[in-house]
Amino acid sequence: MSAFDDREKAEEARFKHDQDLTFKIRNRRNKLFGLWLAQAHLGKSGDGAAEYAKEVVMSDFDTPGDDDIFAKVKADLTAASIDLSDHILTAKLSELEQQAREQVMSE
Repeated sequence: MSAFDDREKAEEARFKHDQDLTFKIRNRRNKLFGLWLAQAHLGKSGDGAAEYAKEVVMSDFDTPGDDDIFAKVKADLTAASIDLSDHILTAKLSELEQQAREQVMSE
């Protein structure tokens, strides 16, 4: 039973580690996405851009998936009279996910 218990604990530890990495990558991606939107499209910089990025990260905790992020940024872009297509937003989010993965894995 000891070998089985050890294997079970190792699997649980690996699962927890993978979940932690996924969480960190997703949050980093969302932060990068918020910074990109703030700086490139909403005219924010410095603390304003950082605060907006934090709002984007926090909006992801509302519901599973990316719909909550897109709802937030689309509302913000609409309020600023900025038209960015869903395709552009989705493509940028995918690009930033790869960047976030590289950053987190190199830490």
